[in-house]
Amino acid sequence: MANLTVINPWTWGDEHGFVQAVESRGMTRILHCAGQGSLDEHGRILHVGDMAAQVREALNNVETVLRAAGLSLADVTRLNYYTTDMDAYNAVLGAEVMPRLRDAGCRPSGVLIGVTRLAHADMLIEIEATAVT
Repeated sequence: MANLTVINPWTWGDEHGFVQAVESRGMTRILHCAGQGSLDEHGRILHVGDMAAQVREALNNVETVLRAAGLSLADVTRLNYYTTDMDAYNAVLGAEVMPRLRDAGCRPSGVLIGVTRLAHADMLIEIEATAVT
């Protein structure tokens, strides 16, 4: 089991649901999860035009991949977010992302990047994760 230490010299990131670094020691596994979007099990886009619903679905898909590997959000040390609409994402951050991560015991490092487009024109968000145990 990995020993995780949050390194957060400034607390401003706490209000946005991330920390500056997570140190992992004694780990036995690292899982690099591909970017997950608001897709069903057949790869079809769900919730076109609805950022909140797409964020929920993307996080559901991250958790599905983690569970398939025998892991959970509590094992995640890094979450990277790619969005085509920063304002819409920031509007749902407090309601959709932060409570879910907090409830799972997840305090990841990561980045939020605004992009022109994702793999499919109707995707508003894609989330990739790194987990360790």
